[in-house]
Amino acid sequence: MANTSSRTLRLLSLLQTHRYWPGEELARRLEVSIRTLRRDVDRLRELGYPVQASRGVDGGYQLAPGAALPPLLLDDEEAVALAVGLQAAAQGSIAGIAESSVRALAKVVQVMPPKLRRRVEALRAMTVSPGWGESALAAEPEALVAVAQACRDTERLEFAYTAANGERSARHVEPLRLVSLGRRWYLVAYDLGRHDWRSFRLDRLEGPRGTGVRFRPRELPAEDAAAFVRAGMRGVPNSFTVEAAVDAPADRVRAQIGRWAEVEEIGPDRCLVRMRTDSLDWPAMALGSLGADFTSVSPPEFVTHLRDWSVRFGRAVAG
Repeated sequence: MANTSSRTLRLLSLLQTHRYWPGEELARRLEVSIRTLRRDVDRLRELGYPVQASRGVDGGYQLAPGAALPPLLLDDEEAVALAVGLQAAAQGSIAGIAESSVRALAKVVQVMPPKLRRRVEALRAMTVSPGWGESALAAEPEALVAVAQACRDTERLEFAYTAANGERSARHVEPLRLVSLGRRWYLVAYDLGRHDWRSFRLDRLEGPRGTGVRFRPRELPAEDAAAFVRAGMRGVPNSFTVEAAVDAPADRVRAQIGRWAEVEEIGPDRCLVRMRTDSLDWPAMALGSLGADFTSVSPPEFVTHLRDWSVRFGRAVAG
């Protein structure tokens, strides 16, 4: 059994990982008795963390929002700055941090008092984030947080959804994962109304609301959530699979755009980049940002798209 201080920190980490923990399961994870668990919870309360307890056969614990932010190494101004920064990171272009930013944002919002949440929303409403064309459409931070919390808590989710053809419907799902792909956010979930797995674009999703009903996660019929979204994009009308041969090492290309593309080594200093997208602007910008020569392989529409860009850029520098 760990010493009291490290065990208390472990308890806090577990409480921030799930919204609700049954008492017996939490004690088992910490390898302590129920009595010791109660003492550790009391220590967290003394430190200012608002831990709520429910009694009875199914009794347990959860970390709730408090009247003030718990005593982290952050004051109110820093907490607001952190939340706004995480929102920007969640919608930014830096590979590899978008999904972790959403998880961190969900933790901060969970314990943030209402007055600070209002300040975060006011700052977000008055801030315009630069976007890269149509492919930079992003989900609202409130929707990202609500869906991320439902995924984390294995809680059924309800929302309104607008399909690509404009048809609106009410959905009731068991959310599994959020995926950031091609500068868009997707929710991978089991659709209870259609009895099958689906991926949902978050910019088409409205009013996500947790139902309070928890579930046991089902097995996803894919290698992972990102692979499931990519597979679904192959059958979407008006989508493209862009392939280009890049004169640069695969590792370097993967480090720069690997979050949104498949990179296959075809030589010591050459690789094949493959992207699935519904807009040709994003692959053009991504490949152009590599600072290396590349050759378009497919589709033919991408070659035409690059020619159009080339003409416009040529006019821009003509003197």
